[in-house]
Amino acid sequence: MGKLLLAPMDGLVDDILRDVLTRVGAYDLAVSEFIRVSGSLLPARSFHRSCPELTRGSRTDAGTPVVVQLLGSDPACLAENAAQLVELAPAGIDLNFGCPAPTVNRHGGGATLLADPEQLFRIAAAVRRAIPPAIPFTAKMRLGVDGTATTLDCARALEAAGVVSLVVHARTRAEAYRPPAHWEWVARIRDVVQLPVVANGEVWTTDDHARCCAVSGSQDVMVGRGAVADPFLARRIRALAAGQSVAADRSLDWRRLLPLLASYWQQVCAKVSARQAPGRLKLWLAALRRTHGEADALFLAVRSLCEVDQVSRVLVQHGVPLQSSAS
Repeated sequence: MGKLLLAPMDGLVDDILRDVLTRVGAYDLAVSEFIRVSGSLLPARSFHRSCPELTRGSRTDAGTPVVVQLLGSDPACLAENAAQLVELAPAGIDLNFGCPAPTVNRHGGGATLLADPEQLFRIAAAVRRAIPPAIPFTAKMRLGVDGTATTLDCARALEAAGVVSLVVHARTRAEAYRPPAHWEWVARIRDVVQLPVVANGEVWTTDDHARCCAVSGSQDVMVGRGAVADPFLARRIRALAAGQSVAADRSLDWRRLLPLLASYWQQVCAKVSARQAPGRLKLWLAALRRTHGEADALFLAVRSLCEVDQVSRVLVQHGVPLQSSAS
């Protein structure tokens, strides 16, 4: 089968969740949350903050390489920061042309740049010159801003600028995360470029993965919200490719997930303030509700809680095997 990539999701998939998901998911690659570049040269600590894996060879503890994603609109500034990042030996450097968030787009970053393929070329070409060939240089794009008039030109521009691989989130900025994903456009992009193209969007199940590959023509798929909602999805996709049984046993999956929830919670409590920690757990539990009824019950049990000790006690009551120091 092709490659499975874990998507960057700002505010959700940080180094802690990357650690948990790559332990069980057998991903070929993960991408960091975007690092915003706007007018200044960032210090090394800014890159380490978004990608702590840089101190471990740019890999998660499970060994999955982590590419660092940059977001911005100024070619020279992005190039200067990319050169700074090179010194930290990332597994790769990626450019974000897919974020639909208004706060990002108002400042000329993310998916809004897809309205101007020439600016995409200028940005990517400047960054390409700052990155040695040994470090993979990639990009992620959507289909456009409000439509697909510039889709193919944007893909061609990124290829001409030197991007070696392209992830396509098969929706426009205006469509945000609403289904469906237009996987057929990934196939159209593959027809006009020579570089590898990775399909992304609306892959929640093994059936979705199979249909995405069939429609897009790409065997390489990036999984985002589907991976967060079902941490064992990548494992089932690989099992299916190997001809093994892939029938989902949700009860068994939940029992396997309990120690991962424990690890996630304990790492979150060690990393962020006590005020922020419960909210981080609730975000993941809210996503898990899509595939696990037990997660729904646990989410409802902690939803109103704001104290770490209270949350820990409820987790233990629901079978999460916390160490005594965290309860």
